[in-house]
Amino acid sequence: MPRQIHFVTGRLAEAALRKVLEELAPKVGFGYTVQVLNISVAALLTADWIAPRLQVPDATAEILLPGYCGGDIAKLQTAVGLPVARGPKDLHELPEYFGQAGRHSEYGPHNIEILAEINYAPRLSLPALLAQAVQLQAEGADLIDLGSEPGNRWTEVALAVRTLIDGGLRVSIDSFDPWEIAAATAAGAELVLSVNTTNRQAAADWSVEVVAVPDTPGSLDGLEETLNFLDAQAVPYRIDPILEPIGFGFAASLARYQEVRRRYPQAAMMMGVGNLTELTDVDSAGVNVMLLGLCQEWEIHSVLTTQVINWARSSVRECDVARRLVHYAVKHHCLPKRVDARLVMLRDAKVLQQGADILQALASQLKDRNYRIFAEAGQLHVMNSKGYWQGTDPFALFAEMLAADDRLDASHAFYLGYEMAKAVTALTLHKTYRQDEALDWGMLTRPEVSRHQRDSDSA
Repeated sequence: MPRQIHFVTGRLAEAALRKVLEELAPKVGFGYTVQVLNISVAALLTADWIAPRLQVPDATAEILLPGYCGGDIAKLQTAVGLPVARGPKDLHELPEYFGQAGRHSEYGPHNIEILAEINYAPRLSLPALLAQAVQLQAEGADLIDLGSEPGNRWTEVALAVRTLIDGGLRVSIDSFDPWEIAAATAAGAELVLSVNTTNRQAAADWSVEVVAVPDTPGSLDGLEETLNFLDAQAVPYRIDPILEPIGFGFAASLARYQEVRRRYPQAAMMMGVGNLTELTDVDSAGVNVMLLGLCQEWEIHSVLTTQVINWARSSVRECDVARRLVHYAVKHHCLPKRVDARLVMLRDAKVLQQGADILQALASQLKDRNYRIFAEAGQLHVMNSKGYWQGTDPFALFAEMLAADDRLDASHAFYLGYEMAKAVTALTLHKTYRQDEALDWGMLTRPEVSRHQRDSDSA
């Protein structure tokens, strides 16, 4: 016999719950019973109210209550002598609750290396440089690329490299100046960005891997000659045909990456994705996924990024998630969808709603002055025992609420304003709003302590 789970719900949710369980139970491997209590909306249930009405069938192994169920479930658990838990706040999330919609066990590996460039590194103090590098490593960078300042020789480059290496970091040097490069590599830099005909003569003296680039932007001029020279000198290299911004040959530059891969099928390659993320008026996450998807399919196993412009300030973290997502998609020949939602930040993957019938039923049964807030069907919905207010303007709604309840204090008013601001944001961006919970911003979500938890902690 599979383990038996007893589900408790209200009348309005019964049909939807049974439909979800009918599909879910065989996949997970549990049996179930459903007890429908004499209440329309499950969100009004409390552990104390449930206790005398609970009818637990024989062979039940555990009891699952609705996620919004209030009260002390520990006391209920002691009374029935079985494990009792709250499920998700929306029954349509039961598959996720039972582990059916999470990331695959093989998800996570990757083979794309992230180089995070610190632009104008010579302008930073050593403590500031180290702090920024450590932060970039924590966000997913494998190498810290020290960007020099063209036209001004960085005389302290060796000290900077040693400082980062002593801090446990891997370092590359971004310069065409042979003197700067020699000083950096002697201090421990393991990769040079970049070489072409202007500085390749010194490459053999550095004893490290280099990035080979064309002589002329927008072409592959000089690249073959540089690669032949490096091969003759036994200098390891990776090739970067140079990604161009939109309007300056973006499509043609992509074609050059494909052409280089065709000419040199076994060569290591790199792509500087920052030329698109930093130079395009668009949130960087989607751009990073697209470019890393190309890299994965073309077997380009390193990317160079930076995060200077505000809309790209989380690019390293985005690339870290993206490289895992595209690796999984290519390896398993599956869509990169419903795999890892951390880069779904602006809008939610799906918007969960109660529905008009449940909201109306909930409003008609409320007996207390505590406000419940919902954001559904393009409107704010606010309700308590004093009334049910709907609309798109939170200021107008608040005026109506004040007219019905003149005992609203400043603290409660602040709380309601904060929650309605979140609700308006959710409506604007088509996100799921849950009162007292943070909006889901993917990997950028900031945990939120609810007002009730704050009140409990301070009691």
